[in-house]
Amino acid sequence: MSPRERERARERAHERVEKRREERRKASGVVRVRFNDSREREIEGRLIDVSISGFRMVHGDTSLMAGQVVEFSHSVAQGAARVMWNRILDGSVETGFLLISR
Repeated sequence: MSPRERERARERAHERVEKRREERRKASGVVRVRFNDSREREIEGRLIDVSISGFRMVHGDTSLMAGQVVEFSHSVAQGAARVMWNRILDGSVETGFLLISR
């Protein structure tokens, strides 16, 4: 990716951040996500931030897919959530979740 393309990508990411309707609060601690994809699975990661309707975590597993429903637990809440997006960055995965129930 050229420096100009990287700058455009940063600008687009900043525009997405500015369109958020809810405030995100930094958070930390362990997140555990459980789901079935032909067998029971659990991913452990690190909580990045939370909002009223969701949270974001970083982890090392590429098996989560957008639309997938998982059970989760972290220091702020536990319940069910839907995977909204994944972003792969330098060997780690960031995933954004929408809360379905607490």
